[in-house]
Amino acid sequence: QLHLAESGGGEAQAGGSLRLSCLANEYTLDYYTIGWFHQPPGKEREGVSCISSADENTYYSDSVKGRFTIIRDKDKRTVYLQMNSLKSEDTGVYYCGAARIGVAEAMCLRWRAYGMDLWGEGTLVTVSS
Repeated sequence: QLHLAESGGGEAQAGGSLRLSCLANEYTLDYYTIGWFHQPPGKEREGVSCISSADENTYYSDSVKGRFTIIRDKDKRTVYLQMNSLKSEDTGVYYCGAARIGVAEAMCLRWRAYGMDLWGEGTLVTVSS
């Protein structure tokens, strides 16, 4: 059974960088579209970046476009989220999720309607100004 584990969260100064990792225990990760989802304190979870399984098409929310990069490394069974130019509003728990949704944008924007197959347990990012 596929299992996801996030790592790489922690504290950073505004303007700094962090790299989050989403490690899968199986190579079946290749068949899933993977997304990174941000849940700020007291707010709902939202998709910030997703990468599709077939053509590795990517999607970024307006809030992170130009600052974050999502990368899939199939050999390492890992999807990374490189976070640069961090802002205080980036603070929150970051979850990676997997679903057999073919289009990255569809996962990030309509994951509640489609339903997700799997979530990791999340990693906390705290950005201080």
